[in-house]
Amino acid sequence: MKLTYLTRTASLGVLAAALFANAPLHAQDSMPPAPASQDRATGQPVGPANRVGVMKVRDVDGRHTMQATVTATDPATGIVDVTTGGMALRVHFPPPAMAPLKAGDQITLYLGFTKP
Repeated sequence: MKLTYLTRTASLGVLAAALFANAPLHAQDSMPPAPASQDRATGQPVGPANRVGVMKVRDVDGRHTMQATVTATDPATGIVDVTTGGMALRVHFPPPAMAPLKAGDQITLYLGFTKP
């Protein structure tokens, strides 16, 4: 009788250990996929699989933002001229992304660089 009690207790212990060991695997399977964001210019989904040439944030140096005023736009080339901090800058965007910009618009530039 005592042996049966020990056998049941040991069996329950092994079963509990097996269930707890598998819990992280089941928890990972139940996570919903992250929703993809949309490109504001094209309306197309933008996610890790849809981004071409996007670098990881940790690979970018000198990240910062600058408040700027649009002074001129060229919708054919995507070139946008801005002034910020007393400087004139010329930046490029995909033409569909910069299409709604016009002279006088206040924008925020997100800048950074990488070295090959």
